[in-house]
Amino acid sequence: MSERNPIPFILTAVGTVVATVAALGYYGYLNFSRPEDALLLSEFTMLKTVPGEDYRVSLKPANQVAQCIDGILVLFDTSQTGLSGVLVDNRKQAVRCFAEEPAELGRP
Repeated sequence: MSERNPIPFILTAVGTVVATVAALGYYGYLNFSRPEDALLLSEFTMLKTVPGEDYRVSLKPANQVAQCIDGILVLFDTSQTGLSGVLVDNRKQAVRCFAEEPAELGRP
């Protein structure tokens, strides 16, 4: 038996990976996040509702829309298409939500 040269196999494997990554990038399947795309949790504040106490919020809605998906609160940014994320606390635990609105939310 003759020995085979492994260099063509290695070059073919590397070329295949490079071509695959190039094709995925060309068709838009690769998304690289930039720091300005990220929303920091510090940009959000939870307003605690206390019965009988008033609180004020802006009439202009935020650029983010929240949706409950599989019991986890997911934020979608309406100003930048394709940007979404999961709301987490300071320990990187996902904020849970109810798929259905509970009957009592402190509303009259």
